[in-house]
Amino acid sequence: MRIFAQAVAVLLLAVFLSGSAQAQSLECRGAQKAQQVAELIFGRRIGTRIAVTETQFVLFVGEEITTRFPDGLTVFNATGTWRDKTSNKVMHEPSKIVLIVLPGNADDLPRLNQIVEAYKRRFQQQSVGVILRPACVSF
Repeated sequence: MRIFAQAVAVLLLAVFLSGSAQAQSLECRGAQKAQQVAELIFGRRIGTRIAVTETQFVLFVGEEITTRFPDGLTVFNATGTWRDKTSNKVMHEPSKIVLIVLPGNADDLPRLNQIVEAYKRRFQQQSVGVILRPACVSF
């Protein structure tokens, strides 16, 4: 399992670095500048029950995400759909998506990985989706 986690970290780093290069090549206009955006996808169900309540998720955001990315983030409610490999059934679950415009620091990816591991450990989740993409951003 440790080898798998290391392989995932290396793959995410490669994606992150290639995304950084793409962000630099974006042609942003006006006040916008090229940055990386991370989307974290958190499932909230274990088995047939909601395992992560709204209150628990708000506390998690404050304790684990905002402390690592204090400049701001956005949280969306979502519904996830995925195929359970054991039963081959299509499953649905309430989810949260957290959108973070990354500051562009060398430790952005390790901080994202810390958030993922904290969520999996705290709420006994198998995975957390992570999407990194270049974007033109202004505030």
